[in-house]
Amino acid sequence: MLVVMEAHADAAKIEAVCAEIRAMGYVPHPMPGPTRTAIGITGNRGPVEQATRLQRMPGVAQLIRVTAPYKLVSREFHEGDTLVQVGQVVFGGPAVTVIAGPCTVETREQTLTIAHAVREAGATMLRGGAFKPRTSPYAFHGLGEEGLRILAEAREATGMPVVTEVMDVETLPMVCEYADMLQIGARNMQNYPLLRAVGRSGRPVLLKRGFAATVKDLLLAAEYVLNEGNADVVLCERGIRTFDDTLRFTLDLGAVPMIKQLSHLPVIVDPSHASGRWDQVLPMARAAIAAGADGLIVEVHHNPAFALCDGQQSLVPDRFVAMMEQVARIANAMERPMVL
Repeated sequence: MLVVMEAHADAAKIEAVCAEIRAMGYVPHPMPGPTRTAIGITGNRGPVEQATRLQRMPGVAQLIRVTAPYKLVSREFHEGDTLVQVGQVVFGGPAVTVIAGPCTVETREQTLTIAHAVREAGATMLRGGAFKPRTSPYAFHGLGEEGLRILAEAREATGMPVVTEVMDVETLPMVCEYADMLQIGARNMQNYPLLRAVGRSGRPVLLKRGFAATVKDLLLAAEYVLNEGNADVVLCERGIRTFDDTLRFTLDLGAVPMIKQLSHLPVIVDPSHASGRWDQVLPMARAAIAAGADGLIVEVHHNPAFALCDGQQSLVPDRFVAMMEQVARIANAMERPMVL
């Protein structure tokens, strides 16, 4: 349920309603808006009992029943777009943001070379895996804390905030020491203990859609994070598994405007993982921005033939420059300037 306060309701009246909600055994979530404050209610397993008590309180304009299974992430709870800030980078505003970097941190030289290249081309955040979930137990699984230290050095050298994947609750504190933003990968989208833990971490979260997950599944996964008090969540469409095996996955670009209609959270697209081929990244990146995505996350490698992970889907720096130039034209046509 959503309690909509009157436009003139002051802080004392809002707190009084929150106190009454707590007394009823539920959790209030005040959400200030441009003209009035709304208070979301969670913790109820059915209709809110004795809701008329709230209706009669001073400053309450109306009660709205939220019908979606996800509450805190829904437009019903929060009508305006949420802006997620990571350092100086903002997701969800008018501008388009690009995250770029290697699939995985291999060496210090490799990571710094790529970081400088993508920063010069206009990327504003650096991606790179220190812990890598791999299908095969014999594949390269990342450098661990050494990789995190290299990412931190790259941040100092370029000024770009770092997003990196966290795989489990055990390594979360270590990753939080180095990362500016925590990535939950597709395989962990429904790892509920991890979602709860990152919700309590105090770090912004990049939540990727699982490759067998519906849009509803993705939004409910985000609900776990917001329910722990962390509203700084960016959703990522990265392709789903379908009957067609021409590409690595099927990029569901229709999900982008649908998610933005259902939820107030920012949405970005990963054309690298979706296609699995470097030659498909550029057209999919253009299409993602045209579909209304708030940004991109792209894999770049200066020598992809020798990459330890996903070289076949990584752009070389020159092609990344070309992608940035073309995407900027699409963004400008939609009156969404690139953040450079």
